[in-house]
Amino acid sequence: MLDQAVTVLRGIGPRKAVVLKEDAGIETVEDLLYYIPRRYIDRSYFKAIKDCFVNENVTVAGTIRRVGVSGRGRKFLEVEIDDGSDSLCGVFFGAISFFQKIFVAGDTVVFSGKVGFYRHKQIVHPDFDFVFDEQGREAVNTGRIIPLYRSTEKLKSVGFDSRGFRRTIMAALDSHGEGIREPLDQAILNRLRLPVLREALHEVHFPESVESAERARKRIAFNELLFHQACLAFIRRREKLHAAKGAAPVDETVYRDFVSTLPFSLTADQVNAIDEIKRDMESPAPMNRLLQGDVGSGKTVVSMAAVLFARSRGRQAAIMAPTEILANQHFMNFKTLLGDRLRIALITGALAAAEKRRIAAGLSDGSIDLAIGTHALIQGGVAFMNLGLIVIDEQHRFGVSQRAALRDKGEATDLLVMTATPIPRSLSLTLYGNLDVTSIRTIPSGRPPIRTMSFPDSRLPGVYRSMEKYIAMGRQVYYVLPMIEDSERMDLKSATHVFDHLRNDIFPGRRVELLHGRMKQDERDAIMGRFREGEIDILVCTTVIEVGIDVPNATVIVIEHAERFGLAQLHQLRGRVGRGAHESFCVLVSADDMSDESAERINTIVRTSDGFEIAEEDLRQRGAGELIGQRQHGHGGFFEFADLGTDMDLIMTARDIADEMASRAPDENPGEKETLPPGLRQNFNGIRTKKMLSLLS
Repeated sequence: MLDQAVTVLRGIGPRKAVVLKEDAGIETVEDLLYYIPRRYIDRSYFKAIKDCFVNENVTVAGTIRRVGVSGRGRKFLEVEIDDGSDSLCGVFFGAISFFQKIFVAGDTVVFSGKVGFYRHKQIVHPDFDFVFDEQGREAVNTGRIIPLYRSTEKLKSVGFDSRGFRRTIMAALDSHGEGIREPLDQAILNRLRLPVLREALHEVHFPESVESAERARKRIAFNELLFHQACLAFIRRREKLHAAKGAAPVDETVYRDFVSTLPFSLTADQVNAIDEIKRDMESPAPMNRLLQGDVGSGKTVVSMAAVLFARSRGRQAAIMAPTEILANQHFMNFKTLLGDRLRIALITGALAAAEKRRIAAGLSDGSIDLAIGTHALIQGGVAFMNLGLIVIDEQHRFGVSQRAALRDKGEATDLLVMTATPIPRSLSLTLYGNLDVTSIRTIPSGRPPIRTMSFPDSRLPGVYRSMEKYIAMGRQVYYVLPMIEDSERMDLKSATHVFDHLRNDIFPGRRVELLHGRMKQDERDAIMGRFREGEIDILVCTTVIEVGIDVPNATVIVIEHAERFGLAQLHQLRGRVGRGAHESFCVLVSADDMSDESAERINTIVRTSDGFEIAEEDLRQRGAGELIGQRQHGHGGFFEFADLGTDMDLIMTARDIADEMASRAPDENPGEKETLPPGLRQNFNGIRTKKMLSLLS
């Protein structure tokens, strides 16, 4: 019943159905019911316009008194509203004809945004919503809480602004509400004090209060989380039942000899990580472990220990890195520290055909112990004699299929994925719930901390003088911009523009080079190689250096338009310096008039260098949706209702219940990909369940 096309609902024809599918992903009645409001407006908290002050974020409601076009050069639309206490204008640049059609004098409208002042109080491009229907009657908006929905100009053009969504969803609940089946046992609902699904779906769209809306959201979020955790629990169970490699101890002799020759002592976190990996590799089931730690925390040495453990059992290892230059760096590090203990080969796209054939033959006959490379490792011509360990560095740069393709080259292979981007605990339990997680929090001694400073754009001349000072001392500088080329739509400096300016006007006597993502890989590698060799003083670049090689002599990184970067990205960029024994600096240059949110991000980076603290703060500020990328996880917005920043209690409860389900499941047909109880395979967001299954299975 709920899987019927939305065209069964009155007022939705083929044209509207196409727009709903293209712009909102809504094809069925169920899709519509699960189209969550983006936020709510509580009309009891509307502010009187007379009490609104400049730079204050407010929500106001009023009657439209005037709609007019203003401006001598660049035209804009002014929509003046009045609430009886004062008036305020909503200002819209662009799409003027569209806004003129939807704002009609006499209608009641809600504006939300930051108050400014230009001749009178105004909000530029406010969020807006209409409180009454076209006939001026209060319809489904009679409660104090008004849901607002994500909409586009195209959706609004066919009647699906927030008001249109509310009317249509109310009609869908009235006509199809009986088809909402409850997938959870009443005992679980009672235990968590959650409403039944039908009640929750009604309340999330038409809540009596903010509290009831949140309660309804949590109920539907628990559906998502329990289904997801159940999938992960059965995946873990399936892997243990079907991919057994046989329990066997590793020979620690070579490993202990390796540790004794290191020019430094392992940290307690490194020792703990190695112990956990050793236990995994000795267990009957293949290892599935995520190793996370800040740049410079010593993950590479831990991976070396894992490779030695694999070799002690007579098995080969493979390490896959996202770029040739990073693969080369790993190759040099492993050759330096393990070269006399292992036979190591480097596989990249730049290899000559004859060399590729030679290495492929060595991997096939077992004369090569360790292959380090890029995506070239997963090509058809590369086959291993006895692949037992896979290490994937900067794992977020690889897709699910790429990781699987490499694992398929072995049998019951141990997997260690590494990331220099610390992951909040709630994300690790959901996105990586089939992986055990090890964290390295301490940085090896001997590395001086990176001093992070923030300056407004007006202080750039002083930044240039400091750059010259350190270049004169023989140091090198990264100079990062958010864009490659100038754009008419964005008032931002570009890497190409700043490169010309620095090279010709500011540092004419210095060696300045440009690096960005549109260059061919071999060209980028050549420039980074020259920078590493000290042949470049200032490298003007984009975030292409976010994952890069170690350049111990690069001690200064300047990031212009720092307000345009996310917390995790700023932290990763900062990690490009501080790689050697010299004092290092991260200089953040931001617009003088940046937003409060941007200022909060900048202050966080200046205040702390703890990547785990920064990751949690990034999740709090941005939410999980922006942190989960399309490339890595198959689609954006993995969860629609669950908030990974606040729902840790639901995640843990869902994980516990899912583990109970998996432990009670019979052992018959253990090879089935989907052994979930039937109730968990139904009613979990319909088509969204299929997406989760295809992603997780």
